[in-house]
Parts: sequence; structure tokens; C-alpha cells
Amino acid sequence: MNRVSLSAIILTFNEEIHLQRCIDSLKNVCEDIIIVDSFSKDKTKDIALKNNARFVQNKWINHAIQFNWALENCDIKKDWILRLDADEYLTPALQDEIIEKLNLIDLSVTGIMLPLQRIFMNRHLKKGYDEIKLLRIFRNGKGKSENRWMDEHISLSEGLTIEFSNSLADHNLNSLHWWTTKHNGYSIREAIDLLDIELGIVTHKKEISKISAQAAKKRKLKKNYAHKPLFLRAFIYFIYRYFFRLGFTEGKEGFLWHFLQGWWYRTLVDAKIYEIKKACGNDKEKIKDYIQKQYQIVI
Repeated sequence: MNRVSLSAIILTFNEEIHLQRCIDSLKNVCEDIIIVDSFSKDKTKDIALKNNARFVQNKWINHAIQFNWALENCDIKKDWILRLDADEYLTPALQDEIIEKLNLIDLSVTGIMLPLQRIFMNRHLKKGYDEIKLLRIFRNGKGKSENRWMDEHISLSEGLTIEFSNSLADHNLNSLHWWTTKHNGYSIREAIDLLDIELGIVTHKKEISKISAQAAKKRKLKKNYAHKPLFLRAFIYFIYRYFFRLGFTEGKEGFLWHFLQGWWYRTLVDAKIYEIKKACGNDKEKIKDYIQKQYQIVI
């Protein structure tokens, strides 16, 4: 296969379980693979170097800051950039599509949307929500990550987007204990994001982002969700996904995914918002101080 003018950026922290699979899916597609690591303590570095990937380390703050740091500091020369998480990989069909099409795309196009294939407990989940398409490939110099605590998307400075037909796979191999621990950590970031939508607590400069139509639609729905009653909104969201969007047809794996990700996680987020508001009311400065003291996060 002929590689295309593409650099891949993979953010890592203790990803020895996933990294080789991710890199293997890139080897026929691009020569420039950049691992941006947050000082892993496992074999992540060894795997990266064994595969001749560029390996750099930077202190972790959040996904957006880490990815934008990579764009600014990794001297990327290729025409296109691909953003991947270590537990994601390019399906063989997507690899072929990138090689076939990427170098032939009109210059007016600066971003490419990829369908997401969700695999949970080794089952490909297809029901429960609309098809997810993510802007993950963009022209060098034309995109960066939005500066958000959660649900950050690639924002383009100019140009059009197109969609590829074949999927990017998201398939985490860790245990449910790991998954729930990770989402407990995510929950305070999600709480901050929802509090910011409701009260405007984040002090960074708000950016005007040119994100995909699907991401903009999701952002609008999230703003609507943020103003709905605590706890009730999580329950209704689960009912919608599991019953009305046919999540129940996906077996035990589907039940666990929609219950844990669609109800348990969002109830945990609401519990943290409730805790914060009970202590601070709607006082923005008190909320920021509380989050810093209780969760060691500076907003």
C-alpha cells in the first residue's frame, strides 16, 4: 500500500493494552505516528519506540490542551492530521478508503468526518442513539481542539467538511472496574461543563468554534439538557435510549452500556452538581473555590 501525507496524533497514559493495536491500524496508512504521553508507568513508551513512532511527553491537564500542545510543539510536516485515542483503531475498510481518497480531495475541503463504531464488552452496539460521525481528519494548520472540559471537538478555521463511508472503531479492552473508575473521574468534568452552560463559571475566553453540523446539534441538545431538572433528566435520557431507540435489542451488553453510560454516569454527574449547588448555591466564585478544594481542579 502507498502511504498518504498524514500524521496521526495519539494521546496516551498507561495504554499498553491498546497501543499496539492502534499503531498496527496506522502502519499501512501513514509514516508519521506521534505518541503524546502523560508520563505513563507501564510499557507505553516501549511499544511506541519499538514501532518507530515519535514519542513525546507532556503534563496532562485535559484532552483539548494536550492535543493542541501536540499541534504546536511536534513540528508536523504532513498535509493532513488524524486524531486518535489509544483505544481506537482504523478498520481495514477505513484504511483502504483513506489511502484511496485522501490525496485526491479538493483544496476547499479541510475536514473529514468518520463514522464511529462503538464496541462494548466485545459487542458492536448499533442501537440506542443516532449514528455518530466525528471530525477526526483535518488539514494541517486548519484545525485544533475546542478548549472545553468535556465533549471537545475539532474546530476548523475555514473550509468544508466531507464524510467517509467506513468506520473508526472505539473498542476499550479494560475491565468494568476500570471503566467505572474512569467515568467517575469524567463526571466532575461533565459537571463543570454543565454548570458552565447553566451559570457561566469557566473563566477562559469563550471561543467561536466552527464544528461539524452533528457536533453543533449535539451541543444544542446538551444546552437544552443542562436546564432540565437534576436526576429526572438522566432517567428520561436512559428511557429514551434503551426503549425508544431500541437499545434493549442489544442483549446484556446493550443493557449494561445504556444503563452505565446513559443513566448511572449521568446520575453521578447530577449528584456532583447537586453537592456543589447545595454547598454554594449559584455563586460562581464559591463554586469554583469548592471544585478546586474538593476535586483539585482549577477552573
